[in-house]
Amino acid sequence: MIYNLKMTQINGQKEELEIRLKEFCFQVIQLIKSLPKTEENIVFGKQIIRSSSSIGANYAEAIYGQTKQEFLHCLSICRKEANETLYWLDMILKTNPRFAENIISLLDENKQILKIFISSVKTTRKGIENGQ
Repeated sequence: MIYNLKMTQINGQKEELEIRLKEFCFQVIQLIKSLPKTEENIVFGKQIIRSSSSIGANYAEAIYGQTKQEFLHCLSICRKEANETLYWLDMILKTNPRFAENIISLLDENKQILKIFISSVKTTRKGIENGQ
């Protein structure tokens, strides 16, 4: 019974994070749509849409990984893409300061997502090293 409860909690957390990552990507897309269509915004927009959508796509792949190594690899990609998204948000903020209010809230969410994946990678790596 405890095992089933634990699995339900884990599955609920996975679904919650999946939803959060999708929502973050949609918010990034909405930001990009609202920016002036300057050359730099077009370039930054394409980059950030790729990186922000890649976080969720790689997480979806991770949760169905067949091995712990595959799971770790996908989580590591999530971490990398979250860090790249942070870079593009910062570039967009610097070139579009009048959109600071919207961008700062995305930066905050992005930092929280990055922390989740940094922690998950560390925890998973330790588990693999300890034979779990």
